Amino acid sequence: METNVKNNIELEKINYFRCSEVDIELAYQAFTIGFSDYMVKFDLSKEQFINLFFGPEGNKPEHSFVAIHENVAVGVILGGIKIYENIKTMRCGTLAISPDFRGLGVSQKLFELHKEEAKKQNCKQLFLEVIVGNDRAINFYKKLGYEKIYDLSYYSKKELTSFPNTQLVSNSEINKVDFNTFKETIKDWNYHINWQNDVEYLEKSSNFTYYLAKVNHKTAGALAINSNGRISFLMINKAFRNQKIATKLLETSFNELKLKAFSVTTPNNSSLEGYLYHLGFTKDKIAQYEMYHSLMSE
Repeated sequence: METNVKNNIELEKINYFRCSEVDIELAYQAFTIGFSDYMVKFDLSKEQFINLFFGPEGNKPEHSFVAIHENVAVGVILGGIKIYENIKTMRCGTLAISPDFRGLGVSQKLFELHKEEAKKQNCKQLFLEVIVGNDRAINFYKKLGYEKIYDLSYYSKKELTSFPNTQLVSNSEINKVDFNTFKETIKDWNYHINWQNDVEYLEKSSNFTYYLAKVNHKTAGALAINSNGRISFLMINKAFRNQKIATKLLETSFNELKLKAFSVTTPNNSSLEGYLYHLGFTKDKIAQYEMYHSLMSE
């Protein structure tokens, strides 16, 4: 009985604001305390937090909400909107609740605000990623109406000192291109790619280099990779597969960017995963689910 009274009192003292209505410092505070005991450690400065989450991640303060208890931020949900695979989508960029305020309905209220904002902005679906094994969060999202659609797997190849020299078929070439050329080239390619690797994310990111492979002057493949070896896009036209084009793209980036490692995230792509295993990539222990909630019928 005493616990219930305490919970009611705490709830009455919690107020909710758009992040655009308060100092962004409060969103950072809530993020920091909310992830202090998380299975994946974040060690971001305020500047890094703002540059990442309100930069390439695509969140906007006006679509995000913070929970405040007696002038202290105790929870935050970040929201970003874009046309994702031809559907106007609201993504939950992060949800963080202070450990002392969990179980009081704060996350439920933040998601209500998140969903209301999505509807006001005429979004047709909600979207988020969650780490596999975080069963409490997964069950919470399922109760909110989210369904798991894709698995996100992480692969890496570390401590690189060399890369095999690959011979391409005749009349083949690998060229470095600018972002606009890369974007124009892949715009009609049919693929599912996770939010943090898609074209809009790349456009807002720095330190990426773009390569196109051509065979007989026809585009055969493309690669987007950053200076740390993070592969955001690697795709080969079906008509040109099994010709070592992907390997040559990686070899070129390895040599030109002087890379020491490769890393890549892939959603349900058995062909790419088999290729990565063949190249000696290792599957990381951490994996994620992509979960969706349709707003079409609401």
